[in-house]
Amino acid sequence: MNFDVSGMEKVDSLEAGQRILCGNQWVRVSQELADAFQPGDSLIALQEMGELLRMTAADLKIADAAVTEAAEAFTAMAHVGDEQISRFYEKFAELLADNDLFRYVQVANDVDVESALKKGRSVTRLRIDEKMRSDMVEGLLMWAQLDLTRDLVMSNIEHDGWNVEVVRAPLGVVGFVFEGRPNVFADATGVLRTGNTVVFRIGSDALGTARAISKHMLVPALIASGLPEKSVVLIDSPTHGAGWALFAHSGLSLAIARGSGKAVAQLGAVARQSGTAVSLHGTGGAWMIIGQSADADDIASFVVNSLDRKVCNTLNVVAMTSDAPVHNIQAVLKGISHAAMHRNTQAIVHVPHASKKFLDSCDIPVNVNIEWSNDIDYALEYEWEDQPELALSFESSLHDCVVSFNAHSPQFIVSCLSQDQRDHDLIWRECNAPFVGNGFTRWVDGQYALNRPELGLSNWQGGRLLARGGVLSGDGVHTVRLRVQQTDSDVRR
Repeated sequence: MNFDVSGMEKVDSLEAGQRILCGNQWVRVSQELADAFQPGDSLIALQEMGELLRMTAADLKIADAAVTEAAEAFTAMAHVGDEQISRFYEKFAELLADNDLFRYVQVANDVDVESALKKGRSVTRLRIDEKMRSDMVEGLLMWAQLDLTRDLVMSNIEHDGWNVEVVRAPLGVVGFVFEGRPNVFADATGVLRTGNTVVFRIGSDALGTARAISKHMLVPALIASGLPEKSVVLIDSPTHGAGWALFAHSGLSLAIARGSGKAVAQLGAVARQSGTAVSLHGTGGAWMIIGQSADADDIASFVVNSLDRKVCNTLNVVAMTSDAPVHNIQAVLKGISHAAMHRNTQAIVHVPHASKKFLDSCDIPVNVNIEWSNDIDYALEYEWEDQPELALSFESSLHDCVVSFNAHSPQFIVSCLSQDQRDHDLIWRECNAPFVGNGFTRWVDGQYALNRPELGLSNWQGGRLLARGGVLSGDGVHTVRLRVQQTDSDVRR
């Protein structure tokens, strides 16, 4: 038996079959977990998911050290001028654009890509090409040129003899966990613009690349600009436990997870259970709802431009009414066909057997494979590398298309194609989505649409966001302080 300084009994071991309460259910310790658990380790009984998550002593130590360093840097940021923050972004961009320095990053990235391929992983977002590199540079320069927002007076309330200023203020230490995308590395530093600091963990596939960027560009830029060196801290660990330990740390002001699937859901649950505000940017997949009056040429163009690559804002479901004109259905197939043609491949389109009659009069392009099914899961986000993949849905009315969207989609992106303003009004009013458009779906991106590199895009599947847009960007990470100026010493209540 072991006790900590508070006199509470510490757990140094687990027994296989041991019951642990997770919310309202008992979960038994597996033999594997019991064998792995060591003195100094910690266990999270994840109530939302009924899971036991082990954090090793090393995970806890590295997360605590990172948050502690970032917290000290946050205090020091109060003494840093806004021009120094701008200089940091300029210097970071300059070093990233330096071809001699970038060779170190390229070598590390090549190793990461080769390793990921051997594991059968997708490398579409892992591989740094010139487009990704130039976008990173552009994003950093956007932050450098942005109007300064620290200590911005948002409003001023006048009273007799005194006034109250509502002032935007830095939030604190931001914890950021994201998948193996090196470009997000630069996005994460956006929180410095408003005086915050950041601790982040990148997916193990991109860890080597992150180390190289940190060593050759990030840290030198921080030092050159006079910012605290630990304003940005990379958790140099490939373990999921390090991410859980970070999100469970009481020193975080905000936890952000960006990725997909179960890993993001676990991280969100860990943060919520620990009492830390969390913003998740995971499940995506856009929907397109087509009204009867939509123009066929527009449909084909919007569809092909929504399928150029697979990311969270890629077209995932096309919903139409059962009385849709044949030429509109044909236009959808044409757009899908052209998207596949651009990639020199074939597309996969999932259609219910019951909807076969709607395609009977259509000419199915040879590079479009229709997969008929009795039970299509419209909540499924299709993950594809080269073959565009999506589903078609036919509903009795546009209202039913909206009902289907709200029930099955991640409540993320919806595009309404129609020449009838009433259709657009219906979609805007009834679709529970933060991003609504009337054309291609791939516009949803902070840097592309708002000239702000994004930390992530939020869907509304887990609830609407409080007083914040669906694009979480660095200058959106802030809190509010109140400052009183009293001119009359006799003011009293």
